[in-house]
Amino acid sequence: MKNIENTGTSLLHPTRQLKRRYRAEKWFQRMGLLAIVLALSFIAFLFFTIFSDGYTAFTQTYIELDVHFAPEVFSQEKLARANYPGLVKGSMRSLFPGVTSRREKKQLYSLISPSAAYRLQELVEADPKIIGTTKKVWVLADDDVDMLMKGKIDRKQDESARRIRDNQLTWIDKLIADGRLEKRFNWTFFTSGDSREPELAGILGAVKGSFLTLLITLSLSFPIGVASAVYLEEFAPENKWTDLIEININNLAAVPSIIFGLLGLAIFINFWGLPRSTPVVGGLVLTLMTLPTIIIAGRASLKSVPPSIREAALGVGASKMQTVTHHVLPLALPGMLTGTIIGMAQALGETAPLLMIGMVAFIVDIPGGITDPSAVLPVQIFLWADSPERAFTEKTAAAIMILLIFLVAMNSFAVFLRKKFEIKW
Repeated sequence: MKNIENTGTSLLHPTRQLKRRYRAEKWFQRMGLLAIVLALSFIAFLFFTIFSDGYTAFTQTYIELDVHFAPEVFSQEKLARANYPGLVKGSMRSLFPGVTSRREKKQLYSLISPSAAYRLQELVEADPKIIGTTKKVWVLADDDVDMLMKGKIDRKQDESARRIRDNQLTWIDKLIADGRLEKRFNWTFFTSGDSREPELAGILGAVKGSFLTLLITLSLSFPIGVASAVYLEEFAPENKWTDLIEININNLAAVPSIIFGLLGLAIFINFWGLPRSTPVVGGLVLTLMTLPTIIIAGRASLKSVPPSIREAALGVGASKMQTVTHHVLPLALPGMLTGTIIGMAQALGETAPLLMIGMVAFIVDIPGGITDPSAVLPVQIFLWADSPERAFTEKTAAAIMILLIFLVAMNSFAVFLRKKFEIKW
């Protein structure tokens, strides 16, 4: 009786060891919660840093000039040969007639972007009637002026420690007072290719190169990956060769991406002789990299289809191919699409394999096809991050923001497809 009472007491009142377990469980829960909070904090800090550095790249500083299109400067037959840089310099001298020395003139002209001359040429070629008139034209300011207007250059620093000189600050203040200097939305960032001048650099060439590269990757990897998954899961016999193939596919999914770049360099460029730095080679390399991911996701989707579906189709007289084509594959396709989109998102953010095939070159022109030289968005970010100019720093962060938007959109689309077409058995 005494033993029973002692046992009952021990059951009603937890032992010291059980209390220790409860404390350890609560400690583990708190540590897990702390890990989640830390991870979210690091992500928030990362996004905040990128946004704070990059949002200013979506605006650009412009300067208003009173340009006199003197008739003697132009030849009616060859308008492109006119001295447009001279028109820009004359407009600047008319705004600051007190600037007379050669050194000061050079500093004055440097406030304007080199693209101003091309802007005047576009206006004249679009409407030759403006020759002989004076017209107000807004042109891009130099990147140093833009950085000053955005607060990235400290005016209080010693003159030797900043790229803007004291006399240039005086001229900029006069332009601001006269209403000739303002910030506008930076359309150039979205409509231009790369450039040595930060104020002229844009992401259109890299975005189009990424699109063409992913288009080739999707066109090759999706049908090959789906066909491979269907064969391995539904038709392949179980033997040592099939096991070897499955092991190699799983191993390829964990291979560093730069290995695929070396493979592409050796086969597609050195052996096949395909042109370097083109979307067709980049697409082939990324196809090799994404195929294991698509095959593994496809096989997992096929395994999720209940065996009863196959048995019912075979029971009413359908062949093996008809069963897979008309019943199994449609049910597994949403999961396959999800895996494919995730693979495409991974390919979009890859840099190392594309560096190996030469897509790190400085390319100004926007690609017109899959065989034209081009860059991709991750490589463009890599190039800008290595540039010494302060203006390229904000463009690097802005390009990262665009890349993150694409990646989040693709992953969100994958989640949407999974939620919308997922069938729970």
